[in-house]
Amino acid sequence: MKKILFLITSLLLTWNGFSQIRLPAILGDHMVLQRSTQVNLWGWASPAQKMTVTPSWSDKTYTVHTESDGRWHVRIETPQAGGPHTIQLYCGKDSLTLHDILVGEVWICSGQSNMEMPVHGFYGQPVEGSTEALFEASRYPDIRLFTVPPTPKAEPQENCPGQWLTSTPRHVGDFSAVGYFFGKYLHQVLGIPVGLITPNVGGIAIESWMTEESIRATKGIDHELALKPRGDYDAAKAAYLFNGMIAPITRFTARGFIWYQGESNQHNYFDYDKLMASMVQLWRSEWQNDKMPFYYVQLAPYTYDGKDGISLPLTIEAQYRALKLIPHSGIVPTTDLGHPTAIHPPHKKEVGQRLASLALDKTYGIKTLPDPPLVDTVIFTDGKAIVTFHGISDYAPAAWGSFSYFTGDLRGFELAGTDRRFYPAQAQHTKNRNEIVVTCDSVTKPIALRYAFRNWTDANVMTTEGLPLAPFRTDNWNDSY
Repeated sequence: MKKILFLITSLLLTWNGFSQIRLPAILGDHMVLQRSTQVNLWGWASPAQKMTVTPSWSDKTYTVHTESDGRWHVRIETPQAGGPHTIQLYCGKDSLTLHDILVGEVWICSGQSNMEMPVHGFYGQPVEGSTEALFEASRYPDIRLFTVPPTPKAEPQENCPGQWLTSTPRHVGDFSAVGYFFGKYLHQVLGIPVGLITPNVGGIAIESWMTEESIRATKGIDHELALKPRGDYDAAKAAYLFNGMIAPITRFTARGFIWYQGESNQHNYFDYDKLMASMVQLWRSEWQNDKMPFYYVQLAPYTYDGKDGISLPLTIEAQYRALKLIPHSGIVPTTDLGHPTAIHPPHKKEVGQRLASLALDKTYGIKTLPDPPLVDTVIFTDGKAIVTFHGISDYAPAAWGSFSYFTGDLRGFELAGTDRRFYPAQAQHTKNRNEIVVTCDSVTKPIALRYAFRNWTDANVMTTEGLPLAPFRTDNWNDSY
């Protein structure tokens, strides 16, 4: 009898101590809230009750009444970067306190397996610099991490698995390498807390990260092809990753997005720029901020359907076309970071660094690296092609953005004549530092020039700061290898 009474008493104490206030996983201890703005807090509690929310950084208390089904939502003002803070929530007799809350910069880091690839690497596929990153992880307590695990769903979800984690060797090791290095460099330059949220799934086309409505509303694409699943599993279906992994976090206020995806859209590369633009428009609409920065990664060289194929550079062309369709966007080149036998190249630190440099420049007004070189003009004359560039400085003893002359022979150029057959070409810098001259003994009257326009290339034109020239071509002969 005493045992039964003890059990009943224990259950009553447990029940009385249980709060009816529930939060989605994205709201929790150790999270980072976006600074100097209004952020959303939401969840569930007892129906038709008064809910109060009191952040420790302010004397202000926010009050809202729960709906008949217990749902509630409130927007609170955040201060300048700092912390740690607490947030207290009360609803009737129930209470809940969130601890160790930081205020700083929040970024969404999404994509497929090259965004997924963790700091400790995949099986048999390392990440360069991972050991140093793991040893140093605990030096950055103001970097916080949230991974949305693969959660495909047929309908939009209000919650997802996951939890906010602090920067420890184990937590960092399991987190997206591109996302972590991006956040680490932001944190080092800005000197404030950084929160990173990464929803990613390997081997998935962009259509799964969109709604079916947004795909159908995208003009000028092959809708049947876009809506056709690229596999017989849920994650491959259009909208399933949006429903399960994006919809649950859209209320969480963030600064912007970084994106590393496109390998799985080579089958419809001709539509990829338009699909990207529609996805960004959808996400910005869901976050209710049409100016959220969207920075993404040029796909890196890899053999794919054959090293001499051009499915990859055709997709890269679409990535660069998307810049004109997506305001407040930017792309970082990776022509130098590929690997002939690894679709997940190990140079994730450089990718994160370049993304951080882009964000620091365009979003925060802090210039850390010059702009990468872009082709300005190509002139064919006297049996040669003369190429000039944007982003390359004229001569100066300490010029930013000058070409590196220590790469040896310039590789990656090809010329073609009227027969449309491309041959490897020789290239050299001229005394005009913003110019490269390309010739080929097999093409006496060139009419077309390509650079790095193969799936796998060891093209090596880059600036003294190590930023590579992106693939380009002057022709539109898609079927010419």
